[in-house]
Amino acid sequence: MDYGIQGKVALVLASSRGLGQAMAVSLAREGVKVAVTGRNPEGLNTTVEMIKAFGGTALPIPWDLSELGAIDPNVSLVEQQLGSIDILINNTGGPPPTPAAGQDPKLWEKSFHDMVLSLISITDRVLPGMRERRWGRIITSTTSGAIAPIRNLAISNTLRAGLSAWSKTLANEVAGEGITANIIMPGRVATDRLRQLDEARSKRENMTYEAVVEASLKLIPAGRYGDPKEYGDTAAFLASMSAAYITGSVIRVDGGQVQGI
Repeated sequence: MDYGIQGKVALVLASSRGLGQAMAVSLAREGVKVAVTGRNPEGLNTTVEMIKAFGGTALPIPWDLSELGAIDPNVSLVEQQLGSIDILINNTGGPPPTPAAGQDPKLWEKSFHDMVLSLISITDRVLPGMRERRWGRIITSTTSGAIAPIRNLAISNTLRAGLSAWSKTLANEVAGEGITANIIMPGRVATDRLRQLDEARSKRENMTYEAVVEASLKLIPAGRYGDPKEYGDTAAFLASMSAAYITGSVIRVDGGQVQGI
């Protein structure tokens, strides 16, 4: 199936590993020129090498999303090196695991700055160009905890639920201009981040790591953790011409884990 996005330009945030890396690779396989970003130069190089291995185009940009002052120069660099940004993948790392009660307000403030304000500000920087060309895709990766809160991930649950509301509001504002805005939401997809969370639960609840995984699998109708490629391919579809009538939606990639309709 031809997704019709060959030659488009994508900016994929936090793509040096994990789900961001998977989304960058899937887009590149569709012929999209991809700017990959992250704080880890070694991880960025790995993503670039993965893309170049099949003849794709990738531009690595070291980028700490907490630095709002870096937005304009980094976006300008993408525009100069690859062209105007057609596809924006909003993605960030996760905050530390915490309960809801008793957290330092400074942690809430920092997490909002890094995970929410940064993405909104980057979107505001690239959106005028999309409006001018009357074509764009804004895909924001969050968490299933935004609709079915995950124990001990209170900050992630809360702030990413806010991103869902922002994305839906934005989608309604730009739908008539050829621009879509959607949320892509992972369940338990096999990344380093998920392993870290499972290991933390193992220590917290005095369980073996294997027992934590077994307990998790019992809650997933598909009976397994997701493959990051499956997540990346879903993002690529949402960026495609075929998905032009999908906007303001939340697409769950969770193996059926979240029981809400």
